[in-house]
Amino acid sequence: MSDTRRDSGGSEDGQQLGPPGPSAAVPALDPEQLQVLRHLGREWERVSRDPEVWRRALPVDPDLGSFPERHEIRPAPVVRLVRVTGLGGTEHEAEAAEAADLPPTRLGRAAHRVRRALLGAPLRNTALVRERMRKLIALPVLSADVLSSVAYAPEAMLTVLIVAGAAGLAYTVPISAAIVFLMLAVAVSYRQTIRAYPHGGGSYIVAGENLGRLPGLVAAAGLMTDYILTVAVSVAAGVAAITSAVPALVPATVPLGLGVIAVLLAGNLRGIRQAGILFAAPTYAFIAAMFALVITGLVQALSGSSPAAPPAPHAQAAQGVGVLLVMRAFASGATAMTGMEAISNAVPAFRRVEWRNARTTLTCMAVLLITLFAGLIALIELTGTVPGGTHQTVLSQLARLSFGTGWMYVFVQAATAAILLLAANTAFNDFPRVLSLMARDNHAPRIFLRLGDRLAFSNGIILLSVVAAVIFAAFGGVTTALIPLYAVGVFLAFTLSQSGMVVHWWRLRGPHWRKSLAFNATGATLSALVLLTAAIAKFTEGAWVAVFIVGLLVLMSLRVRHHYTTVDAALRLRPHAIELPRHAICSPGTGGVEGPGEAGDGRTEEENEETPSEIHHLSVVPIETVDLASMRALAYAASLQQPVLALHLSPSEEEAERFRGYWTQWGDHLPLEVVVSPYRAIVAPLVNYVEALHLQRPDLTVTVILPEVVTRRWWHGLLHDRLAARLRRALRHLPKIVITTVPFHV
Repeated sequence: MSDTRRDSGGSEDGQQLGPPGPSAAVPALDPEQLQVLRHLGREWERVSRDPEVWRRALPVDPDLGSFPERHEIRPAPVVRLVRVTGLGGTEHEAEAAEAADLPPTRLGRAAHRVRRALLGAPLRNTALVRERMRKLIALPVLSADVLSSVAYAPEAMLTVLIVAGAAGLAYTVPISAAIVFLMLAVAVSYRQTIRAYPHGGGSYIVAGENLGRLPGLVAAAGLMTDYILTVAVSVAAGVAAITSAVPALVPATVPLGLGVIAVLLAGNLRGIRQAGILFAAPTYAFIAAMFALVITGLVQALSGSSPAAPPAPHAQAAQGVGVLLVMRAFASGATAMTGMEAISNAVPAFRRVEWRNARTTLTCMAVLLITLFAGLIALIELTGTVPGGTHQTVLSQLARLSFGTGWMYVFVQAATAAILLLAANTAFNDFPRVLSLMARDNHAPRIFLRLGDRLAFSNGIILLSVVAAVIFAAFGGVTTALIPLYAVGVFLAFTLSQSGMVVHWWRLRGPHWRKSLAFNATGATLSALVLLTAAIAKFTEGAWVAVFIVGLLVLMSLRVRHHYTTVDAALRLRPHAIELPRHAICSPGTGGVEGPGEAGDGRTEEENEETPSEIHHLSVVPIETVDLASMRALAYAASLQQPVLALHLSPSEEEAERFRGYWTQWGDHLPLEVVVSPYRAIVAPLVNYVEALHLQRPDLTVTVILPEVVTRRWWHGLLHDRLAARLRRALRHLPKIVITTVPFHV
């Protein structure tokens, strides 16, 4: 905590810390804007009192302490949530806040209680911190998606080949060998990505930095399509595992799947992320079940003791073997690689040394994936198992052949269903994160940056659930019908990510760059081959849906970017567009400000506010960055002739120093308090600060004045955060807190 009287330690233009990135909380001001800022400061100097007058007029001490440093934040044993340490010794009044949340009508209160029962109480004074994982926990948590795909990818490949009869099934092993080689090549490629991007390098980041904005958006669209279909396909496969064990549930496939998606939605909206060990159990159970199945089945098959597989339902070939058929089968089987980039995205989540642990974990994941996939293909070949018309999956047939219908069969099916549903839940974590990264770069609505009441990216979670549920229902919850949609998004992201790495190594040309470039070029080439295969061979079977979704997402991202660019241009500091306060603040003490809770006749301050002169004010103006809207809000607050405190919440000390530098360039005309918040939330620390001010002076009426962008078209309003409404909900349990907005029309 500090104000601008602290030396900013920089050059005259306030940019001593180097140019910030395009997504920085405090963007850089160019020379023209800095000149306007200095001119504005001189104009303020003409119409406003001396800055020291404003500081002496403050009825509170704005320095309320500080939040802990990032390394001091420790989550609870089973969650990744921590309480926001109270500034000024405050404790959140949870009971009063909950009472204030109740709607006025009986029906509204009933709906409110149902929502709280399902989603939990709001965590206003709580924030999310990163959880560092060791390799034994990171492996199952980050590999659930890719490992679970072996439960349906072999069957998807066989479903294509079987239409050509025995001649088609003869290609099972060669195609599987090509897929295994592809797995190996892509895994090695992502090891290079981890080395080059030790702070996390998802397809959106890698493609955007090395290939340009449009390829980055295409990669992000492919990723989001992948995550949507991960939910649909994983839920479909999980339900199939259940209906294979209980055939009577087959008619309820769609309702069961929609119910699972609803449960995943409610669970993720609650926002509580359980510790990694809880997520690890289903993955390790599935690995154990698959190894038990493969080893037992191979031993039985090689010793001749394996029961005979049921006869193939397609004795006659429906079509001949052709290039198109082989390509379709290859694309379907290659979906076993979905989720392979998860570890490269999550490098910062590992314990030190992060990149080394991530590479080791990726290697283990690749070995497990290749072993399980190859083992299941070998078992399928030896037993002659093919997709049948008995509503049983191939995996269920193999488990029945090896274990009968005993407890081991139940264990295999239960572990399969559990990991498939866990893989769907992984998408609920990753999809909102990609959307938040895009929103940070102005390629998606900023509402996707918002953490909800339970500190989850609620808007992204809801969007994912709705789209996945629609696709799941539209395709009847059939896994093989959804697979053609799957490969396009997956390998589009793979291709662009690996192509971006080729450009990265070519530009960098550091030690061993040729070897690294060769690995990534191989991965890019093979991924592009699968992408083209899936797009061409399966276009009429449903791949067009994925292509359409990708194109639509890219178009929407460009339109959103255009809107934000227009708004930023309107908010840009420029001459002859600045409003100034026309009146100076009253001299300190002229308002007769008394001590907290005191009044001349002995009544408390809350009881003695019948006349305007008996209300004592403090205006708090949260300022995110220096622009026209912020300057208008400051001018409005100063014109009220009441004490004013500007408040800036910064995610890092570097951003805070940059803002202090700009504030100094303006002239430091109003008191400024800078709060560095290491939490992954903004509203909770802001609420906490206002609560601390109220605790310090309960007699004051604190008015929080917020700049608000007002758009001409109502749908553009959806692209802007409604901070005022969120603050009203969070602070209405406190008396004498007023939230007001200063509109800026664009």
